[in-house]
Amino acid sequence: MSTQMDINEILQYLPHRYPFLLIDRVLSVEPGKGIVALKNVTINEPFFPGHYPHHPVMPGVLLVEAMAQAAALLSFKTMDVKLDGKSVYYFAGIDGARFKRPVTPGDQLIIKAAVIRSMRGVFKFSASVEVDGQLAAEAELMCTVKSVP
Repeated sequence: MSTQMDINEILQYLPHRYPFLLIDRVLSVEPGKGIVALKNVTINEPFFPGHYPHHPVMPGVLLVEAMAQAAALLSFKTMDVKLDGKSVYYFAGIDGARFKRPVTPGDQLIIKAAVIRSMRGVFKFSASVEVDGQLAAEAELMCTVKSVP
């Protein structure tokens, strides 16, 4: 079953808030399989004045973070859990990160993540970001949920 998620539902699953929430909408999510999410990039993003004033480019690390947030949504939907304030979703590893084209104001990111495997609460994903059908970034991500005191 593939479903969509609006921003109100996304906020029930992700602890991120402005300026660090990098998912605007989920176009489809199939628990245990994959997710397709969207982010609209605007000149109003808080990082553009410093990266770079003369030629604004979205930092690559934020593209990786956007992929991780999509992967987190997929994990939570797969495990059928919502935010409870008792756990945090952490990176456990990032492999093969590649950046293929710059992301600039006006771009619409299509963020994809697919489960490669899940064992004992550790998920491994293949993830990508596309703009206008062109690959902008890709990586394999390992993530896990940990309890917090």
